[in-house]
Amino acid sequence: MSEPFLASIQVGLPREFGQEGAADPMDRPWTTGIYKEVVAGPVRLRLKNLDGDGQADLVHHGGPDKAVLAYSAKHYADWRQSMNNPTLSFGAFGENFTLIGLTETDVCIGDIWQVGDEAVVQVSQPRQPCWKLARRWRIKTLALAVQQSGRTGWYFRVRTEGVVQAGMPLVLRERPHPDWTVARANRVMHLDKSDFAAALELAAVPLLSENWRATLARRTANDESDPQKRLLGENA
Repeated sequence: MSEPFLASIQVGLPREFGQEGAADPMDRPWTTGIYKEVVAGPVRLRLKNLDGDGQADLVHHGGPDKAVLAYSAKHYADWRQSMNNPTLSFGAFGENFTLIGLTETDVCIGDIWQVGDEAVVQVSQPRQPCWKLARRWRIKTLALAVQQSGRTGWYFRVRTEGVVQAGMPLVLRERPHPDWTVARANRVMHLDKSDFAAALELAAVPLLSENWRATLARRTANDESDPQKRLLGENA
């Protein structure tokens, strides 16, 4: 595999959309930071986000474990076809980093990657798509489709701040949990829900985000919340 690199960087601040009293839930008021714009030059990566980036729902998005959302450029061909949107461009899934040369099968929980000369990031968890992605593209089933496909993307926490720019290489520095690819973690969380042994094993990975470890612990205690609220939310 050739050296992976940062194909594009996107940032965006929360914006308000919709109209009060709209009959279609998709047209009702909502606030989101999912609309991202391409950064043309260098941008500083900080511990909680990139300069110029922000999230509307700080309970479920953002924070140290979700400082940067990464997505594989390889997935865009499939989505352009299945969404019947041939012009779908990088950033369409709300990601900050669009990467060439990496997918969910190529990165593992806890991986430490250097981006360019300065920044160092670490894989914290797979992305769990929510209803706002579905509303962004007016496809109510899109969040579920992304989740079930395994083409979710993943989050980085920031280990070392620095300036990043499109075109920079990503170099793997450490891989403490080679058995736990993002793809496998997705399967355990979303597809193999009856495999409590795997859930316990994944929950014991110390570099997995606190939120994911808590969710898996609740599952093994038969106290997991219904994911439909996240997937459908205000679009229902």
